[in-house]
Amino acid sequence: MPHDMKPRAHAGIAAAAVWLPANRQSCEAAVREGKLTRRAADDLGHATLPVAEDVSAPDMAVRAGESALGRGGVRAEDVTSLYHAYMHYQGHDLWPVAHYIAHGLGASDAVPVGIQQICNGGTTAVELAFSRLAQDEDPGFAVVTTADRFVPPAFDRWTSDYGVAYGDVGTSAVLTTDPAHPCPLLLRSVCTTAAPHLEGMHRGVAPFSPAPVHHSTPVDMRRTKRVYLRANGVKAFDDANTAAIERVVTEALKDTGLTPDDSRLRAVVLPRFGARLLRESWAPVLSGATSAPLCDWGRETGHVGAGDAIAGLAELLDRRLLSAGDFAFILSAGAGFTWSCLAVEGTGTHV
Repeated sequence: MPHDMKPRAHAGIAAAAVWLPANRQSCEAAVREGKLTRRAADDLGHATLPVAEDVSAPDMAVRAGESALGRGGVRAEDVTSLYHAYMHYQGHDLWPVAHYIAHGLGASDAVPVGIQQICNGGTTAVELAFSRLAQDEDPGFAVVTTADRFVPPAFDRWTSDYGVAYGDVGTSAVLTTDPAHPCPLLLRSVCTTAAPHLEGMHRGVAPFSPAPVHHSTPVDMRRTKRVYLRANGVKAFDDANTAAIERVVTEALKDTGLTPDDSRLRAVVLPRFGARLLRESWAPVLSGATSAPLCDWGRETGHVGAGDAIAGLAELLDRRLLSAGDFAFILSAGAGFTWSCLAVEGTGTHV
């Protein structure tokens, strides 16, 4: 059964923001260098990807957080908790990265928490942040950040995975249980389901190693996936993926009181995966579950690690797609495997 969170208190999303580095790396260069075949490049569907050459992942998170706080009209000193989700190495060993981000933002009274839930971390952070806020006696504010930097020698953004290319991006959202604070979105539901038996797709059969990137440098998720799929077959994973997507969307419809063809559901925001992966493994399932438009907003960023869902929130706000009473579903998924759907409702307020 899926885990289903319906906020017990006012759950406002005051703002969301994305921080993008100025530098980009072209897919054509990866093809010329022999990293990608022409077919693989076409399957991914990214002309370029953002590259953080001189900015660390935690500093990208700080910059995104500053932007989100400014947009939301929230002071850093009023933030009571901060959740930082990430997929990849954050720059130091045995180091509390969430505390660095809280300090960098000036959120001196916040309790910082780090979340390593691979690509579903941003959604998990939103759920945990609202759960914590709901337990507080007084209304408060929380900040969620994500950031990942996929650079050599430990990672190759074009070839470390199948069907997914990775961009360096920081994201942030500001959340509140204060009904007096103006918010453009309300969180109506978080639906999550998992299939823990699939964790082996990112482990393979090699023994546990004593240090990071011990088995392969750069990280090679293709290696572990090949081993797993040879042993278990592709169909078992495809069936689990289909069932999970259907489950979280069905639960989100139930929580929001919407029907599959309800015109108030204005957008279903897809994870920022490769074009072919979305076309073949996600779009058919979602098109059968709802008639709402599917939004593929990852062509310019690629997959942003733990930040896909927060980046989706930010773009939803930037595009001003939701009027008061309109809804959007924002989907994410990550290794393990875990799938989630954030259901948000527009309020008619813009930031």
